[in-house]
This record gives sequence, C-alpha cells and structure tokens, in this order.
Amino acid sequence: MKPFYDPLLTYDQNYDLGPFGALVDEPPFERAGQPVHSFFGNAVWQPFGIPAGPLLNGNYTTAAFNQGYDLCVYKTVRSGAYPCNPFPNVLAVKVDGPLTPEKTLMPLEADSNYTEPLSISNSFGVPSRDPDVWQPDMARAVENAGVGQVLIGSFQGTKQEDASGVGDAYVADHVRAARLVVETGAPVLEVNLSCPNEGTSNLLCFDVPRVRTIVSAIKDTIGNVPLILKLAYFSQPEALRELVEATHGLAQGYAAINTIPARLVDAKGNQALPGEGRAVSGVCGAAITWAGLEMTSRLARLRDDLDDEFTIIGVGGVASEADYDSYRAAGADAVMSATGAMWNPLLARQISNRTQPA
Repeated sequence: MKPFYDPLLTYDQNYDLGPFGALVDEPPFERAGQPVHSFFGNAVWQPFGIPAGPLLNGNYTTAAFNQGYDLCVYKTVRSGAYPCNPFPNVLAVKVDGPLTPEKTLMPLEADSNYTEPLSISNSFGVPSRDPDVWQPDMARAVENAGVGQVLIGSFQGTKQEDASGVGDAYVADHVRAARLVVETGAPVLEVNLSCPNEGTSNLLCFDVPRVRTIVSAIKDTIGNVPLILKLAYFSQPEALRELVEATHGLAQGYAAINTIPARLVDAKGNQALPGEGRAVSGVCGAAITWAGLEMTSRLARLRDDLDDEFTIIGVGGVASEADYDSYRAAGADAVMSATGAMWNPLLARQISNRTQPA
C-alpha cells in the first residue's frame, strides 16, 4: 500500500500535506460493544498503536485513531523549535535477516527501493515545531481520541550548555518540555531517552545516573500523570537491569525499542544520507523484530524479579498479526508498529478483526 508518510517528500511536505493513502482514504473503523483492555487505567479497544515517529501532528494521530490504532504517540516534541535533518530521511535498508550486532559492524546498502521484508532508515534528528504550534495541535489531538483510545505525548530535552557543560540546564529542559505536554491534557507522557541529540553514539538511556535525575525531576513536575521511558536496545542485560532498578519506582512504563544504529551506504559505497554526522542512522522495521522481542522478554522478567506492575510497550518490526501475538506472548501489555503501520495503514483493523489469543 501507499505509505501514509511519503519518503519521497520532505519532512515539512509530509507535515503540511499528510497523511496519505488508506490512513485517510478508508472510512473510519467501526467497533461494537465496549473496550475491555486497560492502558494505565484507560479503557482501550485494542492495546495496539503507533509509536513516536510517523505521527507528525494531530492530522496524523486523528487519522490513525480513525483506522483503529487505539494508542497513538504524538511525535516527540521539544521545549523549542528544532530543525529536521536534510532530505532524504527514510531509505530502504538492505539487511539479510535480523540486524544482529555483528552485522552493524559492516556498512549496509540503502536506497529508495522499498521491498518486503521492509527495513528503513530513521534519520530525522527529532525535529520539533515551536510550542506555540505543537501545544494547541496536541491539545486538539487529545480531544480527537475516541472512546477506548489514548493519545500519548512524547517529549525530550534539548542539550543546554551551562556552567557544568551539559548538566542542570539539560535536566531543566526535560522538565520544561514535560510541563508543556501536560498543559495539552495528554493523559500519558513518554520521555524519549532513545534518540540522541548529536549523532547516534550518545544515547541518554545508557547514562543511568543522569536518567534517574531527569526522571525524578519530571515526576516532581507532572505528579500522578503516567510516565513511560522510551528505550533503545540494550546489548547487556545487566545494563538494562541497572536502569530498571534505578527508575521503576518513578516510571510507570517502558517502551522498547526504538532503532538499531548502523552505517548506511549507497550502491557505490558512499554515505547514503547527506550531511555531517549522518554516516550512521537508526534502522527500524523487519530487521529489528528480534531485538524488540528480546527487550520485551527481559523487561517482563525484570518486572517479575522486582515484584512490580510497570507497563511494557513492545515496539520494533511489528508488521503482522503474528508479530503482535509474539510481543504479547513475550510479556508486552501493549504493542506498537511504526514501519509496518506506515506501509500497511490497515494493520490495526487486521489485528482487531480476529479472535485474539488469551
């Protein structure tokens, strides 16, 4: 199907003109009865949705709600305007099977030939409109969630220089962004710890002491509003345990994963994505399904070990009903799809229109 985010258009063109295809062309998905699942105390029809990334604004989230995506994450916002990386941002990445850590040591070819099983680059740089633009738009997106649906507001801090280099001001910017999202009425927040602000090598989620400081400051500000931590893939189980042990009393949920970084080249071996700092890009789609499932299973075991009840949102390479089932079986309370949903906007219907396993 035609993807609802058009990779042949710029980010700004997609923001202004999208979404496209079946996400807006098909009539709204009708349900019967009452929503029976729960997401942070909110009744939902199906614990399935789209993560931060392809839902650029309220037009996208509203269209996704209409097509049966009951959990929609408004694309990550910041406390101030922030530019997008140069075009192109989305390329098809050629991976033979799963994108294992060993394969990331070699360059991967990327081009505009989008074929199944589909994996793509995610090289936007976490752009954001100014709060004067995104706050009222997010507020409308919250209002447009139907019965049995939830809008999640995603945000992140922007590095701020201060006397300590990047310290207190960085924490304060996370708090400022969280406060702005709360003001929109979003019932659930997600702090993006899995996207770097500079390059792809310095992910915040791997800095446990700083994460705890930031999350603690955010919770002091947002109070009882549920907070999800968006994580990258942790290659070392001990590192993930350290993070969860440090934050599970503060955060109410964990979403994993975002992408796996890899060096992308064109057919001639040249850097595929133009611009400084873009030799390496996050890869998402079919090639990272294994990593998302592994992280979900690890989080489920940690939840048992810690005798906790935090919510697990499984993300990564979900493109079919079978993928959804696998994540649920691995311990995910909710499942989300970005690449799969982009190219198959009717995926939520396909999952909802069948008998779900217990």
